[in-house]
Amino acid sequence: MSDKNHVFTIGLTGGIGSGKSAVANQFRALGIDVIDADQAARQAVEVGSDTLKAIADHFSEEALLEDGSLNRAYLRKLVFDHPQHRQWLESLLHPIIRDLIDQALQRVNGPYAILESPLLLETDQHLRVDRVLVVDVPEAVQIERATIRDGSNESQILAIMKSQLTREQRLSRADDILDNSGPPGDLTDAVAQLHKQYLKLAGEQR
Repeated sequence: MSDKNHVFTIGLTGGIGSGKSAVANQFRALGIDVIDADQAARQAVEVGSDTLKAIADHFSEEALLEDGSLNRAYLRKLVFDHPQHRQWLESLLHPIIRDLIDQALQRVNGPYAILESPLLLETDQHLRVDRVLVVDVPEAVQIERATIRDGSNESQILAIMKSQLTREQRLSRADDILDNSGPPGDLTDAVAQLHKQYLKLAGEQR
């Protein structure tokens, strides 16, 4: 990226249950700004927003909870069952989320930034990063961790996995791969090594 105001940015992604958030928190502990795409997605549909009104107009009032917030469970089932609804929703939300991410990146003061996004490679968000870091675990580990964490059944987790890139596709697009199949303590050293590498790369860009 040639924009002189652009901060060197690492795209952090991985499948459901891979441990993206744990890795992101390690970078935060090192003083690095982490932009959370999921947080931007929540911001895009805040109560009273035009976006939320458009969703309710399109899908009916069932898309909202009693307090006026987004009925995520209803919408999640709807888009999984009907691909055309998912396409409409993504065409509405993705440009708004992209703008919110851009605004957050412009506020970064550190040597580099992390963009944490489960859909980094499935959307055009990867165009905003200089390097892609994939957190990787075997699919059986994904299923085990995600079912415990979310209280979901295996079929629900498999449906989410099916909506994302395959493990092989994700790894083929990675600049860096962090194996997170071991105990949590292993992350600290792995992230510290990546941090050194990213400081060097960010310095070279400047």
